[in-house]
Amino acid sequence: MAAEVSRRDVVAFRLGAHHLLERASGDEPGSTGLLDTAGRCGIQDSPPGSALLALHARVAGVTRERVDTAVAEDKALLRTWSLRGAPYVVPTRDAPVFTTGVLPPTEEAMRQVVLGAGPSLDRLGMSLTETVGLCRAEVADVLHGRRLDVGELGAGLAARVAARLPPARRAVWDEEGPYAAGQPLGEGVVHFCLRILALQGVVCFAPRSGNRSPFVLVSEWLGRALPGARPEDARAELLRRYLRCYGPSTRADFAAWVGVRAGDVGPWWDLVADELEPVGVDGRAAWARAVDLDALRSAPMPRGVRLLPPGDPYTQARDRGTIVEASRHRDVWRTVGSPGTVLVDGEIAGTWRPRKSGRRLTVSVATFGGLRERDAAALRAEADQVATLRGASSAVVEIDDA
Repeated sequence: MAAEVSRRDVVAFRLGAHHLLERASGDEPGSTGLLDTAGRCGIQDSPPGSALLALHARVAGVTRERVDTAVAEDKALLRTWSLRGAPYVVPTRDAPVFTTGVLPPTEEAMRQVVLGAGPSLDRLGMSLTETVGLCRAEVADVLHGRRLDVGELGAGLAARVAARLPPARRAVWDEEGPYAAGQPLGEGVVHFCLRILALQGVVCFAPRSGNRSPFVLVSEWLGRALPGARPEDARAELLRRYLRCYGPSTRADFAAWVGVRAGDVGPWWDLVADELEPVGVDGRAAWARAVDLDALRSAPMPRGVRLLPPGDPYTQARDRGTIVEASRHRDVWRTVGSPGTVLVDGEIAGTWRPRKSGRRLTVSVATFGGLRERDAAALRAEADQVATLRGASSAVVEIDDA
């Protein structure tokens, strides 16, 4: 018989897993430090800067300098394409979970990861596996000793791949494609292939420079390859971490989180099926790890205020109705330009947007029904810290009690 839990149980459990119950220690090494927090389920860094704010919401004493050092100098954090083709910040030690573990084992499922490449590949008469293989064979020569943005790398790689194609296929490769005006079809396909090369651990991102997010070879950036992992082990661990942060959940919700179809999750789900137990969440059927059931029934709700950025790991939950009432979904999740969210005592109580002018950051907050004075004061304190992270010296908070 399935265990029964409430929505509140699920919210409290997830917030604890996301280190939103209380901020983790910022000291390293440590099981609850910066790297452990980033490794819970990865930290999306889109829009740029989101990862820094997400880490600040979870870890005490986070600064831009500290995170930059962890990425650029210590190489303890890695920036790479990961889930749903989005840029992520993950611990380098855990990178296989968020690269190898995301990569589907079949051609059909892998095409879903780079949705949009399929029609061009079909026109070329090439499989995605074959095309990625051609790109992988050339990328080291194009990128060796360099940092190139996606346009530069895509153009250079497309030219080298074109030289390996038979004349008829090359003619299609060089014709204008459907992705950008004047861009050859093959160059657009290469951009998709770079996502797969990132999941194969071949390329990653160097630190951003202005609006540029350049690629580098992983082996040159780290001075070594990524830690080795069997694909099966990496996929199993990815699902375990997902269920720790987003459970109880379903196959369909996990598929949406990864970026594949629900029918393609067998290579992940089947590996850990014997570790799972059915759970009813207010009458909805779901699954949780058996080892999490006690924590699921007893997790406390957090107290206090957090400003979560757009794309925060917590709001990446696919069962949105669990964390935000349906009438507010359009306020929180936009097709383009989603706001950040205001977390008050464990519930999403509004949205926020920053606006920087000189050294001042204005934080505009739209609440879902007003804030108590103590919560408004805590919000202002959080905004001051966000201002520092954004390079501002002061913050002004404008609260609209919708």
